[in-house]
Amino acid sequence: MHMELETSIVTPEEMAGIDRAAIASGIDGYQLMERAGQAVAAAALRLFPGGLRFIVLAGPGNNGGDGYVAARALAESGCAVDVYALGEPAPGGDAHRARQLYTGAVMALGDYAPATGDVVIDALFGAGLSRDLDGPVSALVDRVNCLALPVVAVDLPSGIDGRTGMVRGVAFRAQHTVTFMCRKPGHLLMPGRALCGNTEIFDIGIPGRMVSAASHHLRVNEPALWRMSLPEADPSAHKYGHGHLAVFSGGPLSTGAARLSAAAGLAAGAGLVTLLSPGAATDVNAAQLTAVMLRAVDDVAGLEALLADPRLSAFVLGPAFGDFDKARAYVAALGGRPLVLDADGITAFRENPEPLFEIYREADRRLVLTPHDGEFARLFPDLAADSGLSKVDRARKAAARSHAAVVLKGADTVIAAPDGRALINANAPPSLATAGSGDVLAGIIGAHLAQGMPAFEAAAAGVWRHGEAGRRAGSRVTAEDLINALNGFDQIK
Repeated sequence: MHMELETSIVTPEEMAGIDRAAIASGIDGYQLMERAGQAVAAAALRLFPGGLRFIVLAGPGNNGGDGYVAARALAESGCAVDVYALGEPAPGGDAHRARQLYTGAVMALGDYAPATGDVVIDALFGAGLSRDLDGPVSALVDRVNCLALPVVAVDLPSGIDGRTGMVRGVAFRAQHTVTFMCRKPGHLLMPGRALCGNTEIFDIGIPGRMVSAASHHLRVNEPALWRMSLPEADPSAHKYGHGHLAVFSGGPLSTGAARLSAAAGLAAGAGLVTLLSPGAATDVNAAQLTAVMLRAVDDVAGLEALLADPRLSAFVLGPAFGDFDKARAYVAALGGRPLVLDADGITAFRENPEPLFEIYREADRRLVLTPHDGEFARLFPDLAADSGLSKVDRARKAAARSHAAVVLKGADTVIAAPDGRALINANAPPSLATAGSGDVLAGIIGAHLAQGMPAFEAAAAGVWRHGEAGRRAGSRVTAEDLINALNGFDQIK
């Protein structure tokens, strides 16, 4: 499959439009359904060759049509197949044709009694579901899940909202999901991602240009999307040519977070990193630093004196910083310089974020915000409270409002730009949920900013490298392990 389809993400509504466009162009809609159903049957046979009975649960729409095709293919392969349907497809459509071509018995969905040895083909609703499952269907899903029967989902496990990834009451826990042409947000956003099992993308023959035209700049975060923005290694360059990152430290009892950010920035490729420390914390920091430099900065006047050096190219403010008044004053003094604002730096603006947004209104592509959900709610309370928005929607709206690249963190981190581009990150292992992990991420992004990458690309690269470091570091990872596991630019493929 072409890389464009591997990284593209479309909403269920966009996918429906792609299907219509494909059919309007002359592609046979039933042949698309036939290829989809055959792919589902092939996956079920490949993964569960010892299944005693293949149970196809068919809905009344096109998802159910894919199920009828899969049932016919499984039966023709000599498998024991039972089909249970939730209503009949509308006459004249492709799903109705698939139903007519399946010659076996079709029983009512409520008659299915899950049993050990069953392999369930979930073809009830797919990605288009936007309401809670009703009582009888919900009860059946619970029974299948309680028996831990293997489930192969058609497009998306029924019960998952394909646009948001949220569970609509209850959802199948699939071992394998077969989707078509490209992924939907529900395959990547939590908790949907955790219920999909392994997601297989199958090309059913719709031209890739139709998918790309409908994707509205939503992609899976991969190096191919930002690699061209990475600075090229110049054999003659000196350390200042690789950027000078400055990281603000908290007080004497809260210095460790900033040191993690600084060390990560250095490991991620910044030519120099300086820790900007309150005078009272300089002895503590000096005792812990080697390659990272140290500079005492106690107030705005001290910072402004430092800013006279044009070689300082980017800043990280927030990890365990503590002093909200000083954080706001420092951001104002930076005057729109490249900045990663994290943790306490974000919380400092919770009462009135508009001054922050105004500072970076004209400072194009220079600010990166890295909130987790709680910090996001402090800065964008209305967006956080809007249950109709997906995580992608919230990040996009926040980026447009703040004139910043927004990294909305989590197991399904979303990176959004003010112009509407958005990425969902998919390479982060669960081990990244460890103390100091966010501080390391801020430092990595800061290093990319310091080297001249635009904010969105710097954020995307930082998030991906952070996930890759977690994968390489193993299951028992500390923040220091992440720093040691960081790849060099030449290792990004």
